[in-house]
Amino acid sequence: MKRTHLPLNGLRVLDAAARHLSFTRAADELAVTPAAVGQQIRALEDLLGVILFRRTPKGLELTDEAAAGLDAIREGFLRFEEGVQAMRAGQSSHVYTIACPRDFFDAWLSARLAAFRVENPQVRFALIGGDGDVDFAEANLDLAVRWSDVPGDLEGIALGPRGMLTVAGQGVADNAAWIAWPGDSASESSPDAAREVHISVGDAGAAISAAAAGLGRARVPRLLGEAALGSGRVRALADPEQGLRGYWLVAPLPQWRQKKVRELIAALQQD
Repeated sequence: MKRTHLPLNGLRVLDAAARHLSFTRAADELAVTPAAVGQQIRALEDLLGVILFRRTPKGLELTDEAAAGLDAIREGFLRFEEGVQAMRAGQSSHVYTIACPRDFFDAWLSARLAAFRVENPQVRFALIGGDGDVDFAEANLDLAVRWSDVPGDLEGIALGPRGMLTVAGQGVADNAAWIAWPGDSASESSPDAAREVHISVGDAGAAISAAAAGLGRARVPRLLGEAALGSGRVRALADPEQGLRGYWLVAPLPQWRQKKVRELIAALQQD
């Protein structure tokens, strides 16, 4: 059913003028001039085809037609306020829904979320597998972590160092076979490296585990590789490779501007 176009500005002015029975006091409340109030009332009367106010020796007086609809109009504005508050509730919600690759969560994000929760014990996290290509509206996401060159059409900040690092298990030869995974575009583009691939895995975390187990060498995101070096699981075969690709924290602009999201972003940017 098609909805009638509602003159919301005129109805808001009618509500104020009816409560005060004065265009001047209604204008003060609405931060407009009395002339603007009168103009809105006249336009509303023309639209509705009724007279809304009468001038009497005692001042303004509502007509029966205006009084007949006023309660419903005021109830409508109260429902509008309830709707706005309900939509704003997400900003103050203590639940963060985040899409994140599992290996990045294990190596970097989990410890920082734990630190954030120490300072904010009321918060809760809902983690969804995947990356920033997840549909934000469908998954009701607040944020996502994407392995990419740029945040694309979303707002975003880079998390941790960018670039790649080649690692291998302790005692594994420097020229061991490559361990391939979908995000290793450098080894995929190298014909020589492609001939040396003896095992393919699903993500960078699995590539690091395979390297630590002695299955070969892996070119992985620098952030994950350095975390594995710190634990002693692997050794670096060369200096980190500089590059644009890295982990990006992303969200559409409306989510990015939410107070709760800004607070978490600020915490994740701290060292």
